[in-house]
Amino acid sequence: MSINKFNAEGYYDPTAYEALTNIEHEAKKQPFRPLVFICSPYAGDIERNTTNARRYSRFAVQENYIPLAPHLLFPQFLDDTNRKERDLGLFFGMVLMSKCTQVWVFGDVITAGMAVEIEKAKRRKLVLRYFDTDCKEVSADELSKGAY
Repeated sequence: MSINKFNAEGYYDPTAYEALTNIEHEAKKQPFRPLVFICSPYAGDIERNTTNARRYSRFAVQENYIPLAPHLLFPQFLDDTNRKERDLGLFFGMVLMSKCTQVWVFGDVITAGMAVEIEKAKRRKLVLRYFDTDCKEVSADELSKGAY
């Protein structure tokens, strides 16, 4: 960004210039935060799963990532019990996943919806990381498959 030393009226304005320059320098010091897709259970115990997804998203922020948890957003206006709307939400999530650098899988079970997201991530050759419910990294083999 190019910062002008002159204000809108054309007068030299060193104070505003210094302030804006300092803001720009601080912004450049901020670490790059890649976008990460949060994959965790939603259906079933929705209240508990929503609370967990928020916690997983917070963990991603603490790890200097920008979390993207579609299952926290789309149920706000799509009906998860309606098959057509659920499929639409899954499709929207896949579109957003394409913008992410990694997919983080959370929980101790992989649901049918999560399995679809994981397969899509593998086909896109995205980095997959697996975490238990306490946000400790685990291997994929340590998670159990839910009912499909």
